[in-house]
Amino acid sequence: MTVKPRTIDAHQIASKLPKRKAESHKGNHGEVLVIGGAERMLGAALLAARCALFAGAGRVYVGFICADHAIPHVDLLHPELMLGKAEEMQHPLAVHVLGPGLGTSAHAQMELCRRLVETRYLVLDADALNLIAASANLQSNLSARRAAGHHTLLTPHPLEAARLLQTEVNTVQADRPSAALELARRFGAHIILKGAGSLIADLEQQLWLNPTGNPGLASAGTGDVLAGLCAALWAQSMASHAATLPNSALNDAAISACFIHGQAADHLLAAGIGPIGMSASELLPAIRDCINRFNANQLD
Repeated sequence: MTVKPRTIDAHQIASKLPKRKAESHKGNHGEVLVIGGAERMLGAALLAARCALFAGAGRVYVGFICADHAIPHVDLLHPELMLGKAEEMQHPLAVHVLGPGLGTSAHAQMELCRRLVETRYLVLDADALNLIAASANLQSNLSARRAAGHHTLLTPHPLEAARLLQTEVNTVQADRPSAALELARRFGAHIILKGAGSLIADLEQQLWLNPTGNPGLASAGTGDVLAGLCAALWAQSMASHAATLPNSALNDAAISACFIHGQAADHLLAAGIGPIGMSASELLPAIRDCINRFNANQLD
């Protein structure tokens, strides 16, 4: 039976975003840990982490895969971020993001394998998805997470989805709803299948269509920004509502992140930025503005 996606609207997002109380502190807004940033790809991990910061996460950490001598001691643009070696970053209650700039080294595979087994809340993007697609063992570890009580979000673009499904990208694009639902079923995970009209699939085989966004998002780093945004909204939702079930919080975060990510690009376009030349870094303040507008009930 074909599942018809439900189109996300702004009023849905307004009800899903966690509100910030006057007496709150950073411990009330969750933690995000980004694992990635192999040599020559540190920027991808920093983009994801910076977005988590701009999206309101209480604490944001970055664990780099690169060699010790290449690990930055501080992000001079955003010194609020806490940086270090991937293997030394634990933070078991944080939402982990694996993939931005992760690379495909033995070190990257080891970190991915360990965190698939040990980490409760996990967003997987980019190279993490490519490593999983190439390894039956990693696929098995991913599929086992649901039974272990862990919670997972995959954010593939169509080519990454095709690799995970062992098919061709044209097949994925010919029936995007079926591809998103099959990924959710096969791996026991929530899915954001990126593209024009991103689709969100959940564990109950429900499907949502995101209406926001424009071709300005077709540039390097925008997927890293989305991964960081998903993690930040997920972490805040769980931290601010102790009774919130992780799967419900994850579903809300995935839907909200997709909408806000695209809406931020639409606001930039309306301001005369892009679509050609719109950069991932420019999305960060626009994302922060969108979130605050929702909290102020300014839904456009």
